[in-house]
Amino acid sequence: MASATMAASSSAAVVPRTAFTPSASKLGSSSNGLATSVKPFVAQGSVVRQGKRAAKVVSMAAVASDKVPDMNKRVTMNLLLVGALSLPAAGLLGPYAYFFVPPSSGSAGGGVVAKDALGNDVAVSKWTKTHLANDKSLVQGLKGDPTYLTVKEDLSITTFGINAVCTHLGCVVPWNQAENKFMCPCHGSQYNSEGKVVRGPAPLSLALAHADTVDDKVVLSPWTETDFRTGEKPWWS
Repeated sequence: MASATMAASSSAAVVPRTAFTPSASKLGSSSNGLATSVKPFVAQGSVVRQGKRAAKVVSMAAVASDKVPDMNKRVTMNLLLVGALSLPAAGLLGPYAYFFVPPSSGSAGGGVVAKDALGNDVAVSKWTKTHLANDKSLVQGLKGDPTYLTVKEDLSITTFGINAVCTHLGCVVPWNQAENKFMCPCHGSQYNSEGKVVRGPAPLSLALAHADTVDDKVVLSPWTETDFRTGEKPWWS
């Protein structure tokens, strides 16, 4: 009796499984089957997804085009950036560049105050205490060129300075007190006490500069009139 009951139960459990399992032939051949009904649905869904994706790409492209900066605005911002950086840079470089400019007391007419070997202004009252009559000593003159100042018998400064740069090849010409001449050690050129050439190979006399005393300081300025030593126009101006 129990065996018969278990057999009946097994049979009843198997029947529903076979009843709901579709056959392979129905899936592949039936026009109303599951396989054929799914295919149109999948294709339609793919088209919908592609349409949404295309719309999204177009939307992103529109947003990207809106974010492209205007060229005029870019140029303006670059100019503002350069200006903002230039101001502090100029403030920093200005004092640094000024450090290399030698201190100078300029005067009217393009003149400069003569400087001694230490870079100090040449004051006549102090200069003549250590530089006696007929002394010729170098100072820093126009454009930084070495220039001779001559002390007269009355311990005043002559009204002209003599540029010490040789007109041959640019050597600095020393003053020879014993010979009473400027004598170049490079190639033997010689100049008299006023700087006029008396022996070559130098072709020209030494350049001149005005030397005026202003407030006890020697002010050198360009000599542009006739060279009193030769009666000719100055070659250096």
